[in-house]
Amino acid sequence: MIKVENKLFQNRYKVDAGHPHITIKNPDTCQNDCKTVSCTVCCPAGCYTQEGNGKIVLITDGCLECGTCRIICSEFQNVDWNYPRGGYGILFKFG
Repeated sequence: MIKVENKLFQNRYKVDAGHPHITIKNPDTCQNDCKTVSCTVCCPAGCYTQEGNGKIVLITDGCLECGTCRIICSEFQNVDWNYPRGGYGILFKFG
């Protein structure tokens, strides 16, 4: 059985250093207001993690650009999401 992680490993991601295409607008909202932290569970690329102190950390390297985080955070609208600049981001490999 092939695991999702093995399929994701086939993709490549070109990092646009200093220009993340996703940002958290207000980190305090994540830590203080959001009780479900669904972004840490629903992001298929695992870009969102929660530290021991409750802080949500976003690392966009490897983002699949699916937009799940925008939908999951619709209650607070705390995610600023754009497509990466041309030539950067996910490079899918099919086959």
